[in-house]
Amino acid sequence: MSIRPDDQVSEGSGPPVPRAPIAVIAGASGFIGGQLLTALRTWGYETRTIGRAGSHCDATWQEPSRIRELVDGTDLLINLAGRSVGCRYTDANRQEIWDSRILTTSALKDAVGAASAPPRLWINSSTATIYRHATDRPQTEDDGEIGEGFSVDIAKAWEKEFFAGSLPATRRVALRMAIVLGDGAALNMLATAARFGAGGPQHEGRWFPHRRYRGIGPEASGPTVWHQHPPTHGRQRFSWVHIDDVLRAVRFIISHEELSGPINVSNPQVTDNATLMAALRRAVRMPIGIPAPRWLLELGMIVLRQESELVLKSRWVLPERLEAAGFDFRWTDIEAATKHLLR
Repeated sequence: MSIRPDDQVSEGSGPPVPRAPIAVIAGASGFIGGQLLTALRTWGYETRTIGRAGSHCDATWQEPSRIRELVDGTDLLINLAGRSVGCRYTDANRQEIWDSRILTTSALKDAVGAASAPPRLWINSSTATIYRHATDRPQTEDDGEIGEGFSVDIAKAWEKEFFAGSLPATRRVALRMAIVLGDGAALNMLATAARFGAGGPQHEGRWFPHRRYRGIGPEASGPTVWHQHPPTHGRQRFSWVHIDDVLRAVRFIISHEELSGPINVSNPQVTDNATLMAALRRAVRMPIGIPAPRWLLELGMIVLRQESELVLKSRWVLPERLEAAGFDFRWTDIEAATKHLLR
């Protein structure tokens, strides 16, 4: 972490001493944001937060002037704001997911553009879901193929808004995160299924047509009616990353100024759905795991108010840029990771 030449404070008559660097985090109330907020303080940052009205934060999204004050002079800006995708993709939820990402990123960009001392580094959340359903080869930042449909359109518009325009004094990094394993919704939902004996692999298959996965926004992509992927028999790829490695990757990016643009944050040892569910069963000590064909999975998702895309899309993502820069992932074994997190 570096200090600006003029970032000094005087203590009495003694020589000026460097001040603590300041980090502004938007979306710190979520699973990843809360962990990162604690980590930043451990790393020596003074922290400020931006969040929803009514939350305990230094500015809300309804206070653009206050956001500009917070951003001006900060060293690091991190945006993790965004409504959880752990829901049914109703029209209302689809629009809220869009607005909570695109509009908040736009508000921060306005603040950075207006700052007399803009942050050196702006890290914005993104998602590895931006890539297509891949069963044939891995997807990297340089040769990955962008997918289509609702979730992909959200990711594309999110990054487009983030990287648009000139901010010459600010390095910008979009974190294309795989599914983060920790005390969050994704792992908890799958672990709960395993505990109750429903932790078998999930299988693609036929289901009633629906329009929830149709594209969104001015550049909406994909068919307007859902169509199934070819059967994967539980071997759809599952790209994941341990929360500890997410925090380490953020610190690595802060200190490596050569890194910018989209960065895949995903464990290089990609597993598949069947292997993941077997690891979860062992972690919770449940010997039985009933497989879930699509029709059964969809019935469960209706009850849970979730979408089956979480477990049926084949995500095969590799962290090419991070590894090329010298980053090493500590949690690469799915067995060890699930046992550690579910102990």
